[in-house]
Amino acid sequence: MLELSDFHYDLPEDRIAKFPLEERDKAKLLVYQAGKLQHQHFYDLATYLPEGSLLVLNDTKVVPARLYFQRATGAHIEVLLLHPHLPAEVAESMRTTGECVWVCMIGNKKRWKREETLVKALDLPAGKLELCAQWADYEQNIVRFSWANDSLSWAEVLSHIGTLPLPPYLQREATEADKTRYQTTYAKNNGAVAAPTAGLHFTEKVFEQLKTKNILPEYVTLHVSAGTFQPIKVENVLEHPMHAEQLVFTRQNILRLRESVGKIIAVGTTSMRALESLYWYGAKILQGDTLFHIEKLLPYELASPPTLEASLEAILGEMDRQGKDKIWGETEIFMFPSYQFRVCKGLITNFHLPSTTLILLVASFIGEDWRRVYESALENKYRFLSYGDSSLLLP
Repeated sequence: MLELSDFHYDLPEDRIAKFPLEERDKAKLLVYQAGKLQHQHFYDLATYLPEGSLLVLNDTKVVPARLYFQRATGAHIEVLLLHPHLPAEVAESMRTTGECVWVCMIGNKKRWKREETLVKALDLPAGKLELCAQWADYEQNIVRFSWANDSLSWAEVLSHIGTLPLPPYLQREATEADKTRYQTTYAKNNGAVAAPTAGLHFTEKVFEQLKTKNILPEYVTLHVSAGTFQPIKVENVLEHPMHAEQLVFTRQNILRLRESVGKIIAVGTTSMRALESLYWYGAKILQGDTLFHIEKLLPYELASPPTLEASLEAILGEMDRQGKDKIWGETEIFMFPSYQFRVCKGLITNFHLPSTTLILLVASFIGEDWRRVYESALENKYRFLSYGDSSLLLP
């Protein structure tokens, strides 16, 4: 049994970075390499990454996923988008016009009657936008959204009506500056409700420095869900219900990974989750299961795991059989101590909340040294969480 208390540390409130630094790459960088610790800055990253590494980044883009409605009685209803239900693929849902259905988190749910339609209207230069929200499934928190202006996609509707959902621990509303600073400079694919924050430190200057060591970026997509902030509420952490997140890979991604076995560095826990989930998808295919859904404990249950090369070849073969150059699926993968990493040799990540799945991931990657890393960061006045400083972990 893994006990939650083994993954706790004391995080003072004043160590939580409530706002970002003005210059992204001036964040501190704690380098953990073969058990040794060094304190640098993020603009020094190229110095410490092995030459020829493949740097895998998550190019998801945070959408204004928080919606506020007001009932005729004056009661306020807050709706936070979690993941699409119909259509089920994030990219397709974002392109939809007229109507879409999402699983949501509802604030003040008891005030929203089952047969009631909530309406939010805005006057835009192109005309009036009226967004309607109705229950599709009350028990499952599934909401149907509709709007009459078919010239606007769901992504465009959200850009006009939605609000950026900052992490709850920042305890503040989003500002105009957050619209750019709570996105990576390479954010591309709409669909996340939380930023892949390890990537917030990258600048063009950092990418140019990496290029001098033949370290090139490769972009995959995992749409980060609000579940990433979900605290573990059970003492036996294996009983924690893991959130599902949608991920997308192209044929080019898989070919690049196949060329770079042994040299793959994940930027952020989301990229790590995506890459390790991809491996297990290939392992499933080799056992005759082609459903791209990685269950929470699959890595600990699947017999005779293949090599990374064999897994990637199996995925390419399945893509050939389906005539696809892009695949998407869902992952609930849960990485905790005893997990054996199949893809990633290094991890760039921020500093996470205590007693969370993200701490468990870090502990599974560098073992008990996670405590040394976090104690050193606290002693050296690092800034923590989404807008905080960074670490490079090379076991």
